[in-house]
Amino acid sequence: MLRLLRPLLLLLLLPPPGSADPPGLTPLSPGAPPQPPDLLYADGLRAYAAGAWAPAVALLREALRSRAALGRARQDCGASCAAESRAPQPDSAPGPWPRAREPLLLRAVFRRAECLAQCVARALGPGGAARLRVGRAVRDAFRRREPYNYLQRAYYQLKKRELAAAAAHTFFVVNPMHLQMREDIAKYRRMSGLRPQSFRDLETPPYWADYDTGLELLGRQEVGLALPRLEEALQGSLAQMESCRAVCEGPEEQETEEEEEEGPGSQGGLYPAIAGHWIRVLQCRQRCVTDIATRPGRSFPVPDFLLSQLRHLHEAHAQVGNLSQAVENVLSVLLFYPEDKAAKQALTQYQAQLGEQGLGLGPREDIQNFILRSLGEKRQLYYAMEHLGTSFKDPKQEDLNMDPWTPAGLIPEVLRAKLREDQEKRPWDQEPPQPKPLTYWKDVLLLEGVTLTQDARQLNGSERAVLDGLLTPAECGVLLQLAKDAAGAGARSGYRGRRSPHTPHEHFEGLTVLKAAQLARAGTVGSQGAKLLLEVSERVRTLTQAYFSPERPLHLSFTHLVCRSAIEGEQEQRMDLSHPVHADNCILDPDSGECWREPPAYTYRDYSGLLYLNDDFQGGDLFFTQPNALTVTAQVRPRCGRLVAFSSGVENPHGVWAVTRGRRCALALWHTWAPEHREQEWAEAKELLQEPEQEEEEEKEETPGRDPAPEPPSRKPQRAHNKDGKVPRVREEL
Repeated sequence: MLRLLRPLLLLLLLPPPGSADPPGLTPLSPGAPPQPPDLLYADGLRAYAAGAWAPAVALLREALRSRAALGRARQDCGASCAAESRAPQPDSAPGPWPRAREPLLLRAVFRRAECLAQCVARALGPGGAARLRVGRAVRDAFRRREPYNYLQRAYYQLKKRELAAAAAHTFFVVNPMHLQMREDIAKYRRMSGLRPQSFRDLETPPYWADYDTGLELLGRQEVGLALPRLEEALQGSLAQMESCRAVCEGPEEQETEEEEEEGPGSQGGLYPAIAGHWIRVLQCRQRCVTDIATRPGRSFPVPDFLLSQLRHLHEAHAQVGNLSQAVENVLSVLLFYPEDKAAKQALTQYQAQLGEQGLGLGPREDIQNFILRSLGEKRQLYYAMEHLGTSFKDPKQEDLNMDPWTPAGLIPEVLRAKLREDQEKRPWDQEPPQPKPLTYWKDVLLLEGVTLTQDARQLNGSERAVLDGLLTPAECGVLLQLAKDAAGAGARSGYRGRRSPHTPHEHFEGLTVLKAAQLARAGTVGSQGAKLLLEVSERVRTLTQAYFSPERPLHLSFTHLVCRSAIEGEQEQRMDLSHPVHADNCILDPDSGECWREPPAYTYRDYSGLLYLNDDFQGGDLFFTQPNALTVTAQVRPRCGRLVAFSSGVENPHGVWAVTRGRRCALALWHTWAPEHREQEWAEAKELLQEPEQEEEEEKEETPGRDPAPEPPSRKPQRAHNKDGKVPRVREEL
């Protein structure tokens, strides 16, 4: 309920309709202490709603600046006060704490708290960090970069297109599935005067740009230019780590809901409360390793991010002859993995070339400090797990494999046994079967008249095929009529043609198997078409399984009859696609060539199919590309009964050229190995279409003297209802 109320609370901040000026605009003074980010954001929304674009920009930018200032103050003051404090350090192995040392510990805590309060007050003004605390709803909005969504529109209205493009790109990096922003960015790219450099990310830490540039230069064998960028990337990563750790010491309100579950501090008492808060701080600090390795907008980190940078550095230094630096970096690699064979061989080679000069060299001090600190914190967390019953998910135990270097001896034996037991119980997904070589693929012709037109080799890819003859011209006509009748039903059926979500130049109509069955039951469309839709979808599934996955059953995941129609008068100088390049089970990143198999993508999809119904239109060809979404590798022209089947991952990015005239209809199908993601609506539709036949047979048995050809039930309009007596909404998926 609280999550539902948060957007409403933000809406309450907007002015009433017709307000001439936005009420309560916060006055801004250059050089003044930062003001609360949530109040600035609220005033910025008021100004935006009132069309006061310049004040909206000033307020939203000040909200972003205030939030950044709070983070910097916490980091700088934390480092400064830690250097000044001389708190008693706990033993390497936590155990009983002598009571005589308690006053020393508490006195050190008081001194640290006093130092932090005074430092933050100097940096942020009276009230310090407490005055700038932000509620969860606004904090989530900043995390999603919502201010930049408003900023790009305000900049556009002020005719500052460079800034508008940068704000739009900054928002889109974290929200890659936002269709409206995708369309806006496409418009910006077509504007004269905007260069590729205009689309810059204003929020992503600079170390990611240094990291990507360094790897790109290494790929071009420009090692001398790559070295400073790689070093800056590593230093930036470590600096971002410190910033993340500083946030962990922030107010309790910044803890996530998972961290607010019951723990030692929830049982009351001074020491349980202290222990509980300290454990949450340590858990947060350990997560910083994953946070800095995760690109903005992604859910999964780059594996062994720090370690991979050290590997690149020692190899690059060796190539340009900086053997001393190469030794320092390879020794740092060995701090993570003491038995790494490649690193040990490289170290032996470097030391042999350096001779006596290499004997006194050691690992990097910054990496050594990072590892010692991390292991010390993990030791405390494992102690809390063993003796206080707390939970801690070491990245070592995660399938992300972020900290596989954590020594096994650090974990108490009792916990080691429990962790092994938990891992054995985890529901690991089975590895998908490896694709067989082309020579082993059989031309599976289970259906009479079906022919293999193109295989993966001819389509310049892997796990792709074009098969013809799955539908007769008569069957294509029946399905086209079904789509036409459903579209003609309009408001009565809830099936309305609308502008495509992918382009403003086409109309889009989609029909699911359950909606088709409901319309057939109501007499709106013919039952023949609805039944054929079910039969054909099963026909495609059977053939796809036989061709691609004969050793593992495939299940229909979703079936969608889709028609795209060109809008007359809007096709001149058209530059967009009917459907942009994408992959079906992951989020494609054309810049890096990676595809992130994570929500909101439909990660459970394993194979896709497109069964075409007609070819009397212009444009609309399907095409495959390389992961950069630019290089076209194959193109397929639709025709009645032609099936294009392919695996749903990054190996098969695809799109649809613009439909510039006519109406293009196809049956889109997705298949999955996971039975829990089987299409439930398919079974419901089948049951719904069988009911009239059963009722008809029962009537014949009960009244044998009736007319042998009674009125079919479809002549009597009926509506399918759910348990509440309401017409169920049909899920549509693009």
